[in-house]
Amino acid sequence: MAEGTGRTGPWLGRLTWLLICFALIFIQLLPLNTLPPSWAAPDFMLVVTLAWVARRPDYAPAMMIVPVFLITDLLFGRPPGLHTAFVLILTEALRAQANSLRNVPFPLEWATVALGIVALALANRIVLAVVVMPQAPLRLTMIEMALTCMVYPLVVATAHLIFGVSRPAPGEVDALGHRV
Repeated sequence: MAEGTGRTGPWLGRLTWLLICFALIFIQLLPLNTLPPSWAAPDFMLVVTLAWVARRPDYAPAMMIVPVFLITDLLFGRPPGLHTAFVLILTEALRAQANSLRNVPFPLEWATVALGIVALALANRIVLAVVVMPQAPLRLTMIEMALTCMVYPLVVATAHLIFGVSRPAPGEVDALGHRV
């Protein structure tokens, strides 16, 4: 679905990523349960973004990531820009490694992304602690972090099977002859 020919490929991939993110935001805003949660769900929007960036960096450019995550910061009551900045740093680090991740087995890609998720969660907690902001309990943060790392393979499989987002083969070119 995200695979296209010529110039439509990246735009279709970007639109797919954007629609998935907005659907996830909508689902998170639904008032399904009014009781405080005893466990934290994985951050699916982060995992989808990391999967898109690790697999096809041109499908989730930084100019789209920043506004989407800034909107989530504002909607979910997080400090505006903090989570967005950490996500941007992580996605740009993955984008810089995208060519080397292209040739590694999936467990190594998964470990790289999981390390980034752990670094993001810990950096976020450290910054919030330094500025003395209220935080979720450590237990919930660790549960969310672990579940987010664990769902990465499911998101990658879904992205590949349903949306056609896969790592380009070495030397692959698009319909116009440009290297992917």
